[in-house]
Amino acid sequence: MKKYNFNPGPSVLPEITIKNTAEAILNLNGSGLSIMEISHRSKDFEAILKESKDLLKELLNIPSGYSVLFLQGGASLQFAMVASNFLNKKAAYLDSGSWASKAAKEAKLYGEVQVVASSKEQNYTFIPKNYTIPADADYFHITTNNTIYGTELKTDISSPVPLIADASSDILSRPMDVSKYALIYGGAQKNLGPAGVAFAIIRDSMLEKISRPMPTMLNYKTFVENDSLYNTPPCVAIYACLQTLKWLKDLGGLNAIYKMNTDKADMLYNEIDRNKLFMSPLTSSEDRSIMNVVFVFKPEYKALEEKFLEVAKSKGIVGIKGHRSVGGFRASIYNAMSDEGIKTLVQAMKEFESQA
Repeated sequence: MKKYNFNPGPSVLPEITIKNTAEAILNLNGSGLSIMEISHRSKDFEAILKESKDLLKELLNIPSGYSVLFLQGGASLQFAMVASNFLNKKAAYLDSGSWASKAAKEAKLYGEVQVVASSKEQNYTFIPKNYTIPADADYFHITTNNTIYGTELKTDISSPVPLIADASSDILSRPMDVSKYALIYGGAQKNLGPAGVAFAIIRDSMLEKISRPMPTMLNYKTFVENDSLYNTPPCVAIYACLQTLKWLKDLGGLNAIYKMNTDKADMLYNEIDRNKLFMSPLTSSEDRSIMNVVFVFKPEYKALEEKFLEVAKSKGIVGIKGHRSVGGFRASIYNAMSDEGIKTLVQAMKEFESQA
């Protein structure tokens, strides 16, 4: 039976990414060596790294004056890296979900953190709005998409201080105005590649703001000055990212994938709104994520949750059980999720409704 992978991460990848990476694990470019065993200083890997960075710059239309980095430790390590590099006195954070809260917690180890707004008391059912960014902050940190709660900041905001974004779960899902950001970072395991590598897109002038002594591996300068090759990078994961970037370019780039993503999200949200059994827990429809669609049974049907999960499983639908803090269901419909997968889930919802 065909499987439809709705897991929130590690998540569905393009078939071509999996196929090409599997082939490279056996034999990279006819070299007789595996991508797992070639030197990261070799010409073969240097070409892979350069092409990956160049394609990311092309797809996101990254202006000059920015460096692209591939790092280890995931976005969670960069929660601390951001603050250790750039928090000198005070930083501002928007608390829009669990990962945003964790980023702020790490920053508090380095200085004052001002949470400009939070939707925590409402279980993060909306993106906070109408807040003021303090002009004396060293930077303003946002999380663009909240995987657990299914909310997304879909526009590139303007900030009077350097804007830093954790874009782990919606990077490359839509065009972005990179020039508005001082730093965009995230884990790769949603839209870019497998777990094990993270990315950072950093405005080079931000490096001049680094003042405190810190461990070598926590310093963004280390990776800019050494072209992400200070130590051995996750070569296999970076190779997989390159395959995904090529796939995105062949699709037509970010405008094309954004149209595909919004069409998929609309298909699923329309069924949630139509179906008598289901509802969205969000209080603001404009904040609905196009990457992570969170939905629940209406209260009178909540007892049917496990039965619906069994029906979904019988149709090859994997990974839609909601996070324990929200309950219900979560369909993560990243770039590589097919229309067929969405249609299969929608059909399961319709059939379940007819039998309830």
